[in-house]
Amino acid sequence: MATAAVPDKISEEYYQISEAILESFPKYRPPLDFFVFKTDIAQLVAYSRKGDRLSNEQVEETRRLCSEGDLFVARSDHPIYSQHIVKQLDLVLVDQNLKEAEVADICLRALDLRLADFLEQPVKALFDFLYSDIQVITEYLWNDMHRMRLFIRRLHRGEYSLQHHCINTFCIGLWLFVESKGEELRRKDFDQAALSLLLHDVGMVKIPSFILSKTTPLKSEEKDKIPPHTLLGYKIMHKLDQSFDTLRQATLEHHERLDGSGYPQHSKDISSFGRLVAVADAFSAMIQTRPYAAAKDCLGAARELTEEKNRFDFAYSSKLLGAFISEAFGRMK
Repeated sequence: MATAAVPDKISEEYYQISEAILESFPKYRPPLDFFVFKTDIAQLVAYSRKGDRLSNEQVEETRRLCSEGDLFVARSDHPIYSQHIVKQLDLVLVDQNLKEAEVADICLRALDLRLADFLEQPVKALFDFLYSDIQVITEYLWNDMHRMRLFIRRLHRGEYSLQHHCINTFCIGLWLFVESKGEELRRKDFDQAALSLLLHDVGMVKIPSFILSKTTPLKSEEKDKIPPHTLLGYKIMHKLDQSFDTLRQATLEHHERLDGSGYPQHSKDISSFGRLVAVADAFSAMIQTRPYAAAKDCLGAARELTEEKNRFDFAYSSKLLGAFISEAFGRMK
């Protein structure tokens, strides 16, 4: 696509539509306003309004304008734009006009929708949609690992929900994984870690909702229903032909503790990845409001984990605390 000589002020308020994005819109009734850049006056002028029906001639003209880099949409229409693109997430990889913060918003919104659907009904058809979006996100992050900080700046706070807890664990855990691997990181390991972190708690879908929402102490028989969710999660993924090592470790070990006080095996022999997921999972639980506990701030939650060296791997908890103390995540918009 040719690049128009667009003034910086215009680029802040509008962005050019890529040809791939334009082709994904309804041909005759695009969902948002179009603007055309006029080089003779160096200004944008309205071309069509959202919902207007374009003629065949206008359809062809918008394609030509787009290919020449002269077709724009307003950044104020970003909510509409992103609502459209979350359903075809791979488009973020070809649209060079989105700001990185906008891409992070779109990716997390798409992940939220796909994961909510899968957790509602953990079957292969819905897993395939989710897996496809995860692959897009890992491709985007792999091209620039610093982008993960934008994801962490968008952690879900407020009331606990399973999909938001899983997404928070995905964001925190994947950052810890990259930081701990350094130059030894391989793309296959990165992709598998991402999927494992996101679905580490999938077995919770088998726990009765009334138990998870109780604000009073659980009865002994109710407590007994919670530990099996780790094995149930592994079984769910195994039925979907997903049984690689990091996924097994994430689902089975994220509640194990170094002193043997965890579950379901009460084991002290925990894999390195299992220890990582345990830190990410606990941190993510602590920063959301649960029926039995108020949410903690990120710095406080990370500090609390480092103080439990006998239960959580200090190598991971201290790395997380250091990032929040240095505001490594806070400097990015």
